[in-house]
Amino acid sequence: MNASRYVNRELSWLEFNQRVLEEAQDPTVPLLERVKFLAIVSSNLDEFFMVRVAGIKRDIARGVSDGETPPTEVLQAVSRRVREQSAEQHRCFLQEIKPALEAEGIRLVRPDRLSTEQREFLEQHLKTTLLPVLTPVAIDPGHPFPHLVNRSLCLVAAIRPTTPSVLPNARMVVVHMPSQAARRFIRLPSPQGEQHFMLLEDLVRHHLPLLYHGYEVLSCHAIRVTRDAEFDAEQTARDRLAAIEAALRERRMGPAVRLQYDADLPQDVLETLVQELGLEEEDLYAGEGLTAFADLFELYAALDIPRLKDPPMTPMPVPAFDASRSMFASIREGDVLVHHPYQSFDVVTRFVHEAAIDPKVLAIKMTLYRVSPTSPIAQALRLAAENGKEVAVLVELMARFDEEANIRWARALEDVGAHVVYGLPAHKTHCKACLIVRQEADGIRRYCHVATGNYHAKTAGLYTDLGLFTCRESFGEDLTEVFNLLTGYMRPRPMTHLLIAPTSLREGLLERVRREAAHARAGRPARIVLKMNSLVDRPLIDALYEASDAGVDIALIIRGICCLRPGVPGLSERIRAVSIVDRFLEHARVFYFENGGDPEYFLASADWMPRNLDHRVEIAFPVLAPPLREFVREVLDIQLSDNVKAREILPNGRSRRPERVIGDPIRAQERLYAMVAALEETAGGGTPSAPSVVAGAAHDASVSAVLS
Repeated sequence: MNASRYVNRELSWLEFNQRVLEEAQDPTVPLLERVKFLAIVSSNLDEFFMVRVAGIKRDIARGVSDGETPPTEVLQAVSRRVREQSAEQHRCFLQEIKPALEAEGIRLVRPDRLSTEQREFLEQHLKTTLLPVLTPVAIDPGHPFPHLVNRSLCLVAAIRPTTPSVLPNARMVVVHMPSQAARRFIRLPSPQGEQHFMLLEDLVRHHLPLLYHGYEVLSCHAIRVTRDAEFDAEQTARDRLAAIEAALRERRMGPAVRLQYDADLPQDVLETLVQELGLEEEDLYAGEGLTAFADLFELYAALDIPRLKDPPMTPMPVPAFDASRSMFASIREGDVLVHHPYQSFDVVTRFVHEAAIDPKVLAIKMTLYRVSPTSPIAQALRLAAENGKEVAVLVELMARFDEEANIRWARALEDVGAHVVYGLPAHKTHCKACLIVRQEADGIRRYCHVATGNYHAKTAGLYTDLGLFTCRESFGEDLTEVFNLLTGYMRPRPMTHLLIAPTSLREGLLERVRREAAHARAGRPARIVLKMNSLVDRPLIDALYEASDAGVDIALIIRGICCLRPGVPGLSERIRAVSIVDRFLEHARVFYFENGGDPEYFLASADWMPRNLDHRVEIAFPVLAPPLREFVREVLDIQLSDNVKAREILPNGRSRRPERVIGDPIRAQERLYAMVAALEETAGGGTPSAPSVVAGAAHDASVSAVLS
C-alpha cells in the first residue's frame, strides 16, 4: 500500500478489530469477557466480509477505483492482515483461553474423552434431536452443487463405498449443521463443580457413519462460507417496501466472498470447493481448533459464573424524571441530557408511552432506524395510533441487517392507521429524533428528543450514547422542518440550531473547522475535540490538517476507522487521536469547537464519512444549557485522560496501548458510570450542589436547565 495523506479505510477498520482482539488477549479482562471479545472479533469480520470485502470485489469486477490504490491491492492487503489476525485469534483461544477455561472446570470434550453417562446422553440427543433434521447432500455429477448458507457451519466429507449396492455411490457430501434446531455448544452431564460441552460438529462428525452406512469416511472437516450481503433495492420502485423484500430474498443467494476451513482439509476437496464457489486464493482462510468463533456468544451466555464476567453496571435512574409523574412537566423545567447505558433507556420508552396515553398529546413524529422485533417504542407508537393520535413514523427499511424487523413494524404501524413513510429516495434516514406535539393551557408546545443512538432498547444497554430532551420552541421549529422534509419532501428553511445532512451538515462542519484555524492565526483560543465512530471524509480531514498547520490543537476520540494520519510533522503534528475499546461500544458523536472562547458543543447521529454527510439524512444538534455543556466537556476530558483502555492511533494507522500506566489508572467508562452514580446520589439527597446538576441559564421558554 502506498503512503499518502490518508489511511485506507478498510485497513483502518481492521486495526479497530485488532483492538477488539487485544481485549480477548488481555489477561486482566475477566475470562468469559475474553471469550465474548473473541466472538465479537469474528462477528465483526463476518459483516466486514459481507459488506466491505464484497464491495471491493464488485469494484474489481466493474473496474472501479478510488484513484489512489487499485482495489486488487486493497484486497490483497486486507487478506494478509485478516490472516495475521486470524492466526492471533486461534493462538489466543488454543493457548490461552481454552486452558484457562479448563482450569475453571469448563471443558470442550472430544468424542474419545466422553464418560459413559455423556456418551449415552449424546446418543439419545442425536437420535431425538439431530438425526431428524440433518440433511446430507451428495456432491457428484448427478447433483448440483448444494447452496452453502451464508455463515452456516457445514461438514464436508470424502467417503468411499465399502459394500456393493444398486444405488448410486457418493464420493463427497456436505452436511449443514442445524443451527435452528440445535446449539453449537451442547451441554453435557458433568462432574460436580465442572461444566462440560461438546461441539455440535464434533458430535455429527463422530456419528457420520450412522448416516452413511456402507461407506468409509475418509475425511470430514468443518467449512463456513461468507457471502455478499449488500443489495441495491430499486430506489425508484413504486413500492419501496416490496422492492426491499425482494432484495432481501436475493441477499441469501449472494456470491461467496470467503471460505473458512480446517487447515488439514484435503487439497482435492478444497479445489472442488474453490471451483464450485468461484473463489480466489485471497478468499481462503484456513484455521485450527474452532471454525466460526462468533458462536462463542452462545458459550458466554450459557455460563452463569459472575466472577468470570464484568461486574454489573446497572443503569442509573435519571433524576429529573425519576420522581416526576410527568416527563413533560420535567422537561418544561429545563433541558435534560441522558447518558446511556450509564443511565436507563427506559426514560426514552416512557417518553413515547406517556405521549401515547396522554389526552393532551395531539401528534407524535418519530424516526426509526434500528428497532428490535419486540420494540417497546414501536408498541407505544402503535398504542398512540389506536388512541387516535396523529402518528407519523419514518421507518428506514435499509437499516443493514435489521431490514426484516423494520418491515414487520412498518406493516404493523400501517395496520393501525399510522402514517408510515420510508424516507427520501437514495438517502437513508439515520437521524434519531422524536417530536411530540401537546396542547397545553398556554397553547401548543413541542417536546423533542434527539440522540446519537438508535431507538433500540437492547443496543441501548450495550452502546454509549447521549440523548437530549428539550421543549425549546426554536428546537421544536427546527425538528418540525426535519419531519416536513422526511414526509413531504419540503425544502427546509435555514435552521436556528440543527445542522442537517445532506443540505447543511457538511458545510456547517467545514465552516467551524476553518473558523478555528482563523482564531488560531489571530491568536485567539482555538481547539477542536471530536468524538465519533469513523473519520473518513477527505475534505474534512484536509480541513483538520489545515487547522493543525494554523496552530489549532485537535484531539480525536475515534472508535473505529480513522483515515487521518495523526502526529505527522508538517501535516498533523497538533493532532492527537485515541481509540477506546471497553465493555461498552463507544457510539456517541460529539463535536467541540473552542470558537475563540465562546465554545460550541454539538451531538450528532453522523460520523464524518461521505455516506453520512452526502447520502443520508442526519442531524447535529447543539447543547445549549451551560451545565449540560459542562457535563459533555467532562465526558470528553475523561475519555482523553483514559490510560487503561485507550489506544493511541499512530500515523501508519496502527495503534498502541501505553506500556505502563503513569499516575492513577483512569478507565473512562468506569469513571463515567461513577460520575452518573454521584449525580443520582446528589439528587436523591435533595441538595443538588455539583455545578453540573443545576444551572441558572434559561432557555427560550424562560425556564431553568437541569442536568441529569
